[in-house]
Amino acid sequence: MNPLTDGFGRRFPYLRLSLTEACNFRCTYCLPDGYQAGPVRGFLQVEEIRRLVSAFATLGMHKIRLTGGEPSLRKDLEEIIATVAAVPGIRNIAITTNGTVLPRRLPGWHRAGLTALNVSLDSLNRERFKRITGHDRHAEILEGIEIAQQLGMPAIKLNAVLLRDANDDELPQWMEFIRDRPVSVRFIELMRTGDNQAYFERHHLRAEVLLDQLQAAGWSLCPRAPDAGPAQEYAHPDHRGRIGIIAPYSKDFCRGCNRLRVTATGDLRLCLFGDFGIALRPLLQHDTDRDALLARITTQLGLKAAGHGLHQGQTGLTPHLASIGG
Repeated sequence: MNPLTDGFGRRFPYLRLSLTEACNFRCTYCLPDGYQAGPVRGFLQVEEIRRLVSAFATLGMHKIRLTGGEPSLRKDLEEIIATVAAVPGIRNIAITTNGTVLPRRLPGWHRAGLTALNVSLDSLNRERFKRITGHDRHAEILEGIEIAQQLGMPAIKLNAVLLRDANDDELPQWMEFIRDRPVSVRFIELMRTGDNQAYFERHHLRAEVLLDQLQAAGWSLCPRAPDAGPAQEYAHPDHRGRIGIIAPYSKDFCRGCNRLRVTATGDLRLCLFGDFGIALRPLLQHDTDRDALLARITTQLGLKAAGHGLHQGQTGLTPHLASIGG
């Protein structure tokens, strides 16, 4: 049996590794009051990250996504990317970012080994974007996306959280945006977290509402790669880009789960909305702890549940998405 297989036969080639809980945006659906630092524990350092990723690679994992908070706040991010890229067995290194530093830093990340880019872009309208994120950085983000295309990055994805009465009418504009751009835009259904109940009730919209519009416009569902994220992607013969739908409240959403998460302080999370974490950091201090680290990871997979409890309002340990990177 593959060592990274759970009790439901799901395999896990994909790790989402948070580098920091801090974020410099104030998105209405996540950190409307800005990041508030908790007790100082310190985030994983480069050598700890090397040992962690090496262990997961030994167990067959080959895709790493670096997340936050906002990972570009790490001054050693380029070194982290290069360190992860040097681990035997790692083939795909992605990052999810708000994109504000892309014009200055993306070329260096790319040289270090970054292979895929996800940029949060909740609206194509500058004023709407400013209202949602609390920042007027639309121009820099669009410039960064253009630079990524010029670098020839094969996987460029744009994330838009779908918000009722805030950005839910923009599908036609997005279709036009990706007509000649080889990028993927993914609409992410707003998820209930520990501290956004009132906002969720005002702005939640089922992502499936977009499916009828896509199908009516001639978009068709694409096959899903084994290490792909949770999006169902749609393509159109007249468009170079694709449109993805991430619908965590849909039936059987968790059946295709293929990813694990590690927090910025080294806790393994078996589910984004799980109610416990497994401390890996004590086993990341010395190379001699490798066997114990491998054993802890593999034995804990037996505790992974069949699905999340979002339908029952159970948000687990996640107060907001910045705390673990979504």
